Amino acid sequence: MFDAPHLAPRAANRAPLTPLDLLDKTVADRPGETAVLFGDDRYTWAEVDAAVQRMAEGLAAQGVRRGDVVSVLAGNRPEMIIAHFAVPLLGAVLNTINTRLDAEAVRYILDHSGAKVVLADAACAPLAAEVAGDRPFLVFDGAPAAGAPFEVMRGPLPEARRDWREAITDEAQPIALNYTSGTTGNPKGVVLHHRGAWQNAMGNRSSLGFGPGTVYLWTLPLFHCNGWCHGWAVTAAGGVHVCLDGVNPEAIFEAIARHGVTDLACAPVVLYMLLDHPARESRNAESPRVMVGTGGAAPTTSLIESMGTIGFDLTHLYGLTECYGPCTINPLPPDMAGASVADKARYLASQGRPHATVPALRVIDETGADVPADGESQGEIVLRGNTIMSGYLKNPEATEAAFEGGWFRTGDIAVMGPDGRIHIRDRAKDVIITGGENVSSLEIEEMLHRHPAVALAAVVAAPHPRWGETPCAFVEAREPLEAAELEAFCREHLAGFKRPRRFVFGEIPKTATGKVQKFLLREAAADLARDDET
Repeated sequence: MFDAPHLAPRAANRAPLTPLDLLDKTVADRPGETAVLFGDDRYTWAEVDAAVQRMAEGLAAQGVRRGDVVSVLAGNRPEMIIAHFAVPLLGAVLNTINTRLDAEAVRYILDHSGAKVVLADAACAPLAAEVAGDRPFLVFDGAPAAGAPFEVMRGPLPEARRDWREAITDEAQPIALNYTSGTTGNPKGVVLHHRGAWQNAMGNRSSLGFGPGTVYLWTLPLFHCNGWCHGWAVTAAGGVHVCLDGVNPEAIFEAIARHGVTDLACAPVVLYMLLDHPARESRNAESPRVMVGTGGAAPTTSLIESMGTIGFDLTHLYGLTECYGPCTINPLPPDMAGASVADKARYLASQGRPHATVPALRVIDETGADVPADGESQGEIVLRGNTIMSGYLKNPEATEAAFEGGWFRTGDIAVMGPDGRIHIRDRAKDVIITGGENVSSLEIEEMLHRHPAVALAAVVAAPHPRWGETPCAFVEAREPLEAAELEAFCREHLAGFKRPRRFVFGEIPKTATGKVQKFLLREAAADLARDDET
């Protein structure tokens, strides 16, 4: 009865879901309102729309067509937001590249993706010139020695207006190609589609409460998983994008005061930078609140308390590039507003529940069965839904492995609490097996972060002739710190087999988004272990 031909989808009742539609609606509703701020520059939504048309026209003139890849090397500037709409307007695929990668890594991405055109800002133009090869590359803010100038924020409009409906006919079309951050070695190209981008943007808008009054500060790199889809989400909400080209604590505090910032997102390392900067004195507990979405290790009691004294509230997020960024969220419920800092820290230690547009999340054991929701039984997080990648570009083997059993295998080890909130224990590959016992590197890291002199800690397995592996801790200290002091601290808080056998002090290698590159630390720990044997 309901499968009759006259009830089949048709043009009148079916349209592709795409973030481009979100821009159209906001431009129509708020054409003269502020959309983007960058230094002293201000752009309205009508001006953003015009810039999208200019960029699309300029790319089309370079031969960009549906299915082509456009790579971008740039900081958090207005053109990066424009690219998130202009590139897909042509049916092309946006590839934003980590600007801190070396030339060899960027060249690999350009070659692997088959990039048609490279866009860059002036700061990245020398790198673009080195790696672009025969590809044309355009420079946003003036023409350096190489590269053609590409002005999109100002200037005349193209004669004909482009409509995304001409290029986007299937919501499963790719919208973005993001390469994994390199925490595990060679990057894989993650293909994301229009439907997933639209749904994750709307999920972020709902779960994080973005609205017309949102003033979002771009401390999170827009090249990182498309800024967790927050660029599309803030646009959908009709909020204001405050662009910040580089993470500078003084500039962050200045932007918050100048523009009335309400929201930002960043890695925990950025929060410690804010706390360590003298400009923190410009704020106190009575300052207008700023909501911070942070991933990675759970916020410590001291971090929550310290950020609270300068007017920042933390929300713990969890996600991966393969699921468009955040897929769970753990905001403090309203009834915990007056809770103690310790109680807030215990609550925020969890990664929370799936956000609005993630329909299915499980924690499973080796047989594929759900682990008990007891907060103790460990298993792997698996996901299913529209906000999961299409797959890895040119890598069918890795794609099939990721989707084994009909679910996306995250590789993250977690427990499920009785209230449905997950708590990540470790990455599967980061579990340390010492004397037959499984030890969570995250547990050790969270404990070390409680020490007031520890700014950042990362723990990996070091080979050991007797125990197989033992924990090795790499530490960035806020002040002079001796291994003996940390050893004594660990004796107070950790079982003997969980205590690090070595402490290494110094800068910890990270990606541009603040993720610790543990594969480099594992190599360093192995080298140190070999030195011990000689």
